Amino acid sequence: MKNNLVKKSIKYVIKDNVVSVAVLVVIIIGIVITSLLPPQILRKIIDQNLVPRNGVGLLSLAVSYLGILMFIGIFDFLKEAILTILGQKITKEIRMEMMEKLEKINAIFFSYNGSGTVVSRFTNDVDAISSLFTSGIVSMIVDSFKIIGILGSIWFFSVRLGIITLILLPIIFIIIRIFQRHMLEAQIKNRVLVGKVNNHISESLKNIQMIKSFSKESYMEDSYKMYLIDNYRTMEKVNFYDSIFSPIIMIIRALIIAAVVILSSNQFGYLGISVGMVAASIELISNLLGPIQDLGMELQSIQGAISGIYRVNEFYNEPEDEYKNSELSAESIISNRKEVRISFNDISFYYEEERHILQNINLEFQPQEKVTFVGRTGVGKSTLFKLILGLLKPTNGSIKINEVDVYSIPNTEKRKIFGYVDQSFHTIKGTIADQVSLQDKSITREQIEDAIDFVGLSDYILSLENGYDTKMDNNLFSQGQKQLLAIARAIATNPPILLLDEITANLDAITEEKIISILQKVSDTRTILSISHRLLSMISCDTVVILENGRVKNSGSPELLLENDEWYRSHIELEKLTWR
Repeated sequence: MKNNLVKKSIKYVIKDNVVSVAVLVVIIIGIVITSLLPPQILRKIIDQNLVPRNGVGLLSLAVSYLGILMFIGIFDFLKEAILTILGQKITKEIRMEMMEKLEKINAIFFSYNGSGTVVSRFTNDVDAISSLFTSGIVSMIVDSFKIIGILGSIWFFSVRLGIITLILLPIIFIIIRIFQRHMLEAQIKNRVLVGKVNNHISESLKNIQMIKSFSKESYMEDSYKMYLIDNYRTMEKVNFYDSIFSPIIMIIRALIIAAVVILSSNQFGYLGISVGMVAASIELISNLLGPIQDLGMELQSIQGAISGIYRVNEFYNEPEDEYKNSELSAESIISNRKEVRISFNDISFYYEEERHILQNINLEFQPQEKVTFVGRTGVGKSTLFKLILGLLKPTNGSIKINEVDVYSIPNTEKRKIFGYVDQSFHTIKGTIADQVSLQDKSITREQIEDAIDFVGLSDYILSLENGYDTKMDNNLFSQGQKQLLAIARAIATNPPILLLDEITANLDAITEEKIISILQKVSDTRTILSISHRLLSMISCDTVVILENGRVKNSGSPELLLENDEWYRSHIELEKLTWR
């Protein structure tokens, strides 16, 4: 069963703001009632004072007329103020729930959705939902009740005029339905395209150095133009329907008013109403078509909000990490770091309907074993690491640490078990010390300093103006130093398992040698699983696993593979020739 985040948030805010909602209901009733009174007063002014020209009570009626118009303005102001406050509270509630969802969502979601697309759901789509309350459904309800009340007043003046007006309403309703169908389709498509535009901008900024290095500015610009043109076309369609809506309503109003005047004239006398009633009817008809005209604008807001609701609820119903055993702790899983056993039990994995990335992998590693995964690009090495970390769930099979499924381990416990070092170092806002702790309060300052000292960066960092408390700046560190910081981050909690994903891929030979020597020290008391793109530069290991087409092609000690695996031996020899 799908969950409706927007509905849930609205219910919560209404329950938490009962008084404000009650006041809003009273104000809406006041707006509807007071909007019907001015035409009635105008009828009395004309029929009882201006036509007979006796002037009795004219002042009091004029004051009443102006007073009611003032009350209508006050009610409108209060309505907008309360709606804005409630709308902002609902927006806040939706975004808070979405952020909680983002923390639970399955990592596979980010394989299909770029950062710009996700940001668009938090910003553009939620803002569209907010407009549902400020200029959308509540205003439409008010206008609908106004229409009903005005129809009643017109019917009271003249049954014949009421019938004519009632006949015209289905025509106007059909016009609105046509606009609704076409505009909703365009709005939904526009939301998707806005997400693509935002994602393209985000990706361009993220990879700006690569774009400039490979002279791909024209390609990125052309792609951006294509997204903008597609977005422009959808908005053009929305604007077209919106632009012709108001003129159609104005023409209809002019025709109706002309018909009322003609049918009320002495020549026809069809409606049988007085001059005051004619004036009041014209005002009522203007007031009737005013809300209908506003419905067009409100309709556009509602269509945008509906498309936003659809996309927000779609995000909210994305699959989450299915099972995390909150009772599991790092200590209960690994009581002795010398007894860490990792097993891969018939692992297979694929993204939705795509081909298998990994197929039928069965491996078992002994405590403190050093394992290196090798193979061509795209064979599934990095995906395998995501499965080991429990970020992705295998399509079939399981990965276990000491007979505990890694996917069931709570995320809060994983950093005590795994230390993960990626090819690139991702910084966060904060100090240099924060880069190691990731602002985890459970990691002490002593642990941070020990980790940095272990990788050999303490002297350099202490030479900075504020030492460990220096505000992080990418320009402070070379690529090699950033990788050392990444290692410090990984070992800060002294995890028994280290995962190293091609961490020397972007380094020069001297820096690579330094990092490998540090990793050799780190590996003394840990189980190490690494991915290496260069066989000669991998850290000393007990086992090499060769992956090919998502399967284990071969595995064994480096010495054994040199003897019996042609692929491994040929790559070693090729690298030796390359490095000469």
